[in-house]
Amino acid sequence: MADEEADRVKGTGIMASQAEAGLKLFKQDADAKTDLQGATKYKEEFDAKINALEDKAKTLTGKDNKTERSQIGKDVAAMKIEKKYIDACKVVKGLEPKNGFFIANEAEIAATAAANKAAIEAAAAESAAAEKAEKDKKEKSKDKPKKEAESTGISKEERDELEKLKDQIVGRKMQLKEEGMSGGQQNKDPEISGWVKRMNELKEKQDPGSTQVKKKDPKKSKQPLSQEEEKELDSLRGEVEAYRHRLKTEFGYTNKDIKADQDLKDMEEKLKAFEKRAG
Repeated sequence: MADEEADRVKGTGIMASQAEAGLKLFKQDADAKTDLQGATKYKEEFDAKINALEDKAKTLTGKDNKTERSQIGKDVAAMKIEKKYIDACKVVKGLEPKNGFFIANEAEIAATAAANKAAIEAAAAESAAAEKAEKDKKEKSKDKPKKEAESTGISKEERDELEKLKDQIVGRKMQLKEEGMSGGQQNKDPEISGWVKRMNELKEKQDPGSTQVKKKDPKKSKQPLSQEEEKELDSLRGEVEAYRHRLKTEFGYTNKDIKADQDLKDMEEKLKAFEKRAG
């Protein structure tokens, strides 16, 4: 759609240029429609007057007629540069009259010029409006992803809190494990429970639906999880992720080392068994 809109805007600009060129062509064609008959008649009558004066001047010989001959010469010269006479000569020769005389369709030319001017202005206005609409559309498309990210993501402070919670959960579980507590007992620890709850809240805000337990298919699940087991499953997911994160960031484990860690394997096996039952 954006490409079609861009082509339309570009085409509108070209249309304005073509209208301008068309007006010039029409003007040239229209100006050629001159009054040849009127120009011919005027030139013949004017030439007759000039010839009559020149013939008279030829009869005025001698010093006594010098002044009169000189005046006739000036009059003839002035007549030959008279604007209407110049236009008549040009029209008879098939040229454009420069002074505006002997144009047969002045009203038609004026009306057409006005119509073409209006068409050019309308095309220019349409082009400007289309270009503005395209610009606004692009600006709106740039803002949309940013707004969506702001509305569904989490802030930097919340991301920092999430990372801290993962470290706290792993650290506390390792401490309780050293004290001899089982995984189930560790999950019931008040601190761990609170941290896991807050961690899941942040994860859900960051990626809606990521912490939700999938609904069980009664046809596939013969031993549905109890309410307590569902809570343990939810907690275990967070623990696995937090433990894996700490192995990598705090203890510097490679991916190979992480996969080989026995505690992580035990946690993942338990998680896998829960998820299988949960469907």
